[in-house]
Amino acid sequence: MNNHQTALVLGATGGIGGAIAAALLRHGWQIRGLARDAAQARRTAPQQLAGIQWIAGNAMQRDAVVRAADGAAVIVHAVNPPGYRDWDKCVLPMMANTIAAARAAGGARVVLPGTIYNFNPSTSAVVDGDTAQLPRSRKGMVRVAMERQLLGAAPEVPSLILRAGDFFGPGARSSWFAQAMVKPGRPLRRIVNPARGSGHSWAYLPDLAEAFARLLDAPQRLRVIECLQFEGLVDTHGHALIDALNRSAGRTLPVFRFPWWLMQALAPFGGFPREAADIASSWQNPMRLDNRRLEELIGPEPRTALDEAVHQTLVNLGCVPQCQERAPLVTAMMR
Repeated sequence: MNNHQTALVLGATGGIGGAIAAALLRHGWQIRGLARDAAQARRTAPQQLAGIQWIAGNAMQRDAVVRAADGAAVIVHAVNPPGYRDWDKCVLPMMANTIAAARAAGGARVVLPGTIYNFNPSTSAVVDGDTAQLPRSRKGMVRVAMERQLLGAAPEVPSLILRAGDFFGPGARSSWFAQAMVKPGRPLRRIVNPARGSGHSWAYLPDLAEAFARLLDAPQRLRVIECLQFEGLVDTHGHALIDALNRSAGRTLPVFRFPWWLMQALAPFGGFPREAADIASSWQNPMRLDNRRLEELIGPEPRTALDEAVHQTLVNLGCVPQCQERAPLVTAMMR
């Protein structure tokens, strides 16, 4: 347990940032959270984030990030522009501000939740620390540039990158699970399956956050630049989540294919269709993340039972009541 170190979490009001902050609090860290409206963040933060010291500031303002990071050993960079607007224009300046703050703090370690978009899914069936980064999407190119910023700051600024598949779990509202597969706030009546091929890789946020906390509890074991993979759920045939959703609902639900053709048609107009079309290939060619180095450092990867993980996600989204019992396996028909 770490009973004295301080971490600044950028993006603590979001899904992955909030999950990492909660995990670090459980591990005894002192946590600061940067928020544009600190008073609102303090009022609306869930119970598991009650111990955060909220600081008013914007990740696009370098001076604000530097002040918030003063004395911190770790800066978790889990921030995105509001509503993901101007993502490609804001992301790199925000990372530059984080690196500047880490340098000013005397070499704080920058922690970055990574993605699979850095890689070409048609040629990288398995991703490890040596896999060539050859992105096919705009999002992937920006992600590669972010990691290059961290590489360029070493060894003065150490870093930890932990890549994972698509998120699901409590708090993961900007996710394919919450935005496509189910409808938050409504009872489960149908499922939309985005998979275009033979499966997909998923990461349950509480498990991923726990892995981050265990890594940061033993900084002496980390390389100056530590780049790891979180395996999570490898849904090999593309039906594991569907079956778990059926069990949580207690009945067979109709399953509809995600309208990728419509995303391609509407992509020129921007917004969600453009972003979806940009990373469509990652749903057609599944990738598995090789977690051997991660498990060398922390032991077995944290793994919540799938049914429990899906059920808690649905409870958090308001799709099923907390007390609802999960049913035996039922198989859905794709439409």
